[in-house]
Amino acid sequence: MRHPSVKFLLHGDEAELNPLLAKRKKLAGRVEVRHAPERVRMEDKPSQIVRRGRNTSMWRAIESVSKKEADVALSAGNTGALMAMALLQLRPLDSIDRPAIAALWPTMRGQSVVLDVGANISADAEQLVDFAVMGQAFARAVLGLEKPTLGILNVGEEDVKGNESVRGAAQILRTAGLPIEFQGFVEGDDISGGTVDVVVTDGFTGNVALKTAEGAAKLVIGYLRGALTRSLLGKIGAVFASGALAALRRKLDPRASNGGVFLGLNGIVVKSHGGTDALGFASAVDMAIDMVKADVISKIVADRANLALRAPAVASGVGGS
Repeated sequence: MRHPSVKFLLHGDEAELNPLLAKRKKLAGRVEVRHAPERVRMEDKPSQIVRRGRNTSMWRAIESVSKKEADVALSAGNTGALMAMALLQLRPLDSIDRPAIAALWPTMRGQSVVLDVGANISADAEQLVDFAVMGQAFARAVLGLEKPTLGILNVGEEDVKGNESVRGAAQILRTAGLPIEFQGFVEGDDISGGTVDVVVTDGFTGNVALKTAEGAAKLVIGYLRGALTRSLLGKIGAVFASGALAALRRKLDPRASNGGVFLGLNGIVVKSHGGTDALGFASAVDMAIDMVKADVISKIVADRANLALRAPAVASGVGGS
């Protein structure tokens, strides 16, 4: 059993949850069910659910973090509602303007951190710098990188490319003094290539890129399955290549890296993909536990404070652009 020392608070309808837990003998003594009579639906609007959702399982899960009864909240529900509730109950860190959602991304070199993947439709230069601070702290804590490489997603690598926000953020990061190797701008194909350890972008672009990559992975797997089952020769080839094909399937499986982390709050919240299965949700649990063990919030606070000390010099540089 993974994580034998971890205990769980399970929020929801106890009439539904208790019979399910009774079938899982290995969880005896490790799970406490807390009754929540209501739930957040996928079609619920965040603004409405924040006002009337205090009896929902989602609200109660986040509340347990705000009350220090739990170290992390994990949900596979409505992303907008989860972010709204987390903002209201946990509040952003003093030094962070907006939280962001960070995701681990499988690459040709291993894994990279990409953020934001959905919390903010747009972001100005200072907010992108905040994302960079949070992303590099995530990479150092979870991926074990002493000095991660970092790039800003853009339409080209040249310094003159992109809008004012990405150019301004790049100028700040060049002199920020963060424990990173700033690589400047990266393009879309650099994400899966693993060109840098941390890719920074706004939530609109990041979410589109994430969903596109997931769709492309499913397409490749579908093409392979079709090619290897279409003929007798293909089936024979599949037998000989079964080991390599299994490794490829694991590499492309989005369940292995399931879990987006809300960074920049006074507490940790992890969002699992709503359509995942038990394996994918287990990956999100792994992510949640890793975030707690790595003490990512403390690293973000320390690095953002160090950046603030350099703010006067940075600000004068941006003003001259």
